[in-house]
Amino acid sequence: MAEINTTGTEVPPNVTIYINNLNEKIKLEELKKSLHAVFSQFGKILEVLAFKTLKHKGQAWVVFDEVSSATNALRQMQGFPFYDKPMRIQYAKTKSDVIAKADGTFVPRERRKRHEEKGKKKKEQHDAQAGLGLNPAYAAAYGAAPPLSQIPYPGGVKSLVPEAPAPPNNILFVQNLPHETTPMMLQMLFHQYHGFKEVRMVETKPGIAFVEYTDEMQSTAAMQALQGFKITQQNPMLITYAKK
Repeated sequence: MAEINTTGTEVPPNVTIYINNLNEKIKLEELKKSLHAVFSQFGKILEVLAFKTLKHKGQAWVVFDEVSSATNALRQMQGFPFYDKPMRIQYAKTKSDVIAKADGTFVPRERRKRHEEKGKKKKEQHDAQAGLGLNPAYAAAYGAAPPLSQIPYPGGVKSLVPEAPAPPNNILFVQNLPHETTPMMLQMLFHQYHGFKEVRMVETKPGIAFVEYTDEMQSTAAMQALQGFKITQQNPMLITYAKK
């Protein structure tokens, strides 16, 4: 334990932050997605590393594109209650490639870049095919939770008529979420703001959620702070007041 330096002066600032004191009961994939969700507000994330091995339990590494992003994340998220445990963060002592080699997942940077670009193209093709389901007017209609018979067909005459926005209230309607979003990810983001009560997602309609606060002043503060927040680079959140 003597090698851990709480002031961070021994380890020079770099693009990778090391996080420990994480909740060991959380499944690995959910942990990585949640870490990505809460840290992506500080800048582009190259990768999130967490391993199943006993030696690495309760720990993770977040690799940013820039040192300034890592520095801001370290300062602002130190002690943040993540799955009911305060995070302890410091600059990583080793480069992410070294960690990847130890885990057997190392990919040379050029090959990794080509692989990421290939994956990005596939995602863009998939999103383009699913584009009909993201009609803003359709989503707004769904936010009002009307009977199924009243939901307009995409491309129909009714779907082209914009609805009046809901008046300010204590419940937010969040759209354009990536399909892998979980209630816990959203809770991590929204419970930073006073008055947070709960997150509700609709299983049959991925990509949307309702977030409830105690009053409309608190919901408004959260909306203004997180409007356009990107859980992934392709999905800026669209937040409005929910229709009651």
